[in-house]
Amino acid sequence: RHGRRRADGMNVNGTRYRTVWFQDDALKLVNQPLLPHEFRILSITDYREAARAITTMVVRGAPAIGATAAYGMALAAIAGVSLEEAAAVLTATRPTAQDLFYAVKRVRTMVAGGADALSAARVIAADYEAACESIGEHGADLIENGMRLNTHCNAGWLATVDWGTATAPMYKAKRRGTRFSVLVDETRPRCQGSRITAFELGHEGIEHAVIVDSAAGYYMWKGEIDAVIVGADRIAANGDVANKIGTYSSAVTARTNGIPFYVAAPLATVDLSCPSGRDIPIEERAGEEVACMFGRPVGLSGTPGDPGRDGPRVTVRIAPETSPVRNPAFDVTPADLVTAIITERGIFEPARIGEAFTGRPA
Repeated sequence: RHGRRRADGMNVNGTRYRTVWFQDDALKLVNQPLLPHEFRILSITDYREAARAITTMVVRGAPAIGATAAYGMALAAIAGVSLEEAAAVLTATRPTAQDLFYAVKRVRTMVAGGADALSAARVIAADYEAACESIGEHGADLIENGMRLNTHCNAGWLATVDWGTATAPMYKAKRRGTRFSVLVDETRPRCQGSRITAFELGHEGIEHAVIVDSAAGYYMWKGEIDAVIVGADRIAANGDVANKIGTYSSAVTARTNGIPFYVAAPLATVDLSCPSGRDIPIEERAGEEVACMFGRPVGLSGTPGDPGRDGPRVTVRIAPETSPVRNPAFDVTPADLVTAIITERGIFEPARIGEAFTGRPA
């Protein structure tokens, strides 16, 4: 299946793409650290390269990581490497995203049942695509004309296979003709909001503005945010949600200001074996992500015709060389701060998320 898809897919300069797909004997990924200045596709033919792409965040977002891991398992099988060995390498990449473990386990289960690994990976990727589109259909009902939304990090099509989780309701609402706007948290330290979510919304023609993370509370206080929609990297059995660092602060502030706080995620992100958020492993990433900033120098913006558009990305240090840094990649939002969880099977109260697996909305 090609990365380009039917006319209602995700848009980059007028062309429709998936984030993760398999073509010409290779795994294809959108190279996300280059965004928003360059849009390039990376071809991967070795499962260890797939693992490296997850570790270095060439691909990120729980469902996209899951799909990449599934295709990584397929690459290992094609090369004659045991799935046990490949699973060990792939699951050692990032500890928090539940979809990574879900996808690797599902490939092994399907292969044990007689499927080949590549077919299994394609099924998993297609299931993610369908689940996210359904999330969009359910969540779009929550978006009314004139609403002002807020989102944190990137839970868009670039974090999934297509449609996204938090953005899926936005994309579906836009196609229904609903008028709304989005305030996009920049999401330090890797700025997935300003680099990636804003990139997506701009190409989809959705009205938006980028704000610093700490400005979200100001706009909530002013009454300029009507609802918050975020994604998730793992949801515990009690409805606690692990998501990009800063999500908990957003949820607390939303509760203080009486603003609905929604989480959008496929059921693959729910870990029923994890009793609560305190049992979710939280990834600690390199301090350089916080101590430094990276991007294009002013004047090398990637504007067509700009002779410097292919110039190198630069990194600058903003913290003292001698200062230690702590860099948790995620935090946990308790279930009682979450208004509802939007899944492919409907909208559920967080504490009753287990009922989503039976298809009975709470």
